[in-house]
Amino acid sequence: MLSVPALFPTAYLPSVYYMACLMRYDNIAIETKETFPKQTCRNRAVIATGNGLQVLTVPVVRINGNHTRTEEIGISYQEPWHIHHWRAIASAYSAAPFFLYYRDGLEKILLQPWQRLADLNDALLRYLLIKLKIKCSVCFTEDYSPAETLGDSTIDYRNNLCSKHFQPEIPLHPYSQVFDMRYGFQPNLTTLDLLFNLGPESKEYLRCVLCD
Repeated sequence: MLSVPALFPTAYLPSVYYMACLMRYDNIAIETKETFPKQTCRNRAVIATGNGLQVLTVPVVRINGNHTRTEEIGISYQEPWHIHHWRAIASAYSAAPFFLYYRDGLEKILLQPWQRLADLNDALLRYLLIKLKIKCSVCFTEDYSPAETLGDSTIDYRNNLCSKHFQPEIPLHPYSQVFDMRYGFQPNLTTLDLLFNLGPESKEYLRCVLCD
C-alpha cells in the first residue's frame, strides 16, 4: 500500500475500479467540502439485472441549491427509494453464489433512515472494506483544496472516477456474473456485483486490477 494520502469523492455503493484504486492507499480522505456535482457516483450506482443494467439513484436534497456542499446534501424519503434499491439488489443477485453470505449487513444499512448522503455512503464504504478485508484509514476532508494546489503531496481522484460516463483506462478482466450468459460481462459495476459473485476472491481481483 502507498503511504501518500489520497483524495476520493464520496460514492454510493462504489464501483469496482473505485475500490481497486482506494485499496492502494493507507490513508484516504473523502471529499465533503466541495460543491456537490450532479449525476455522478456520489449518489448513483449501477447493478446488473435480468433486464440489463440498472442505475440506482439516491434522491438528494440541496439545502443551498447549486451551492450546497457535499457534507450538507440531505436524502429525500418522499418516495421509498431505499426499499426499491434493496428489492432491485436482492432480485438481481439472489442467484449469486455469495449473496446470502453478505446480504444481512447491507440490508440493515440501506433500510435505516439516513439524513445525510455522506453518512450513508460512509457506512456502505466501511461495510465493503470490512467484507473485503481492506485495511486503511478513512476520514472526511476538513477543508476544500483545489486540484492545482495539491502538488505531489496528495493523489487526487475526485474528478476522474465519478462521471456517469466514466470508463476505466485499464480494461477489467471478466469474472462470473449472474446474467453474463445473457448480456456478456458487464465491467465496473458496483463492488456489490463483485462481492456477491466472487466472495472471498474479490480482494485478490481488486488487487490485480491495476497490476497490468
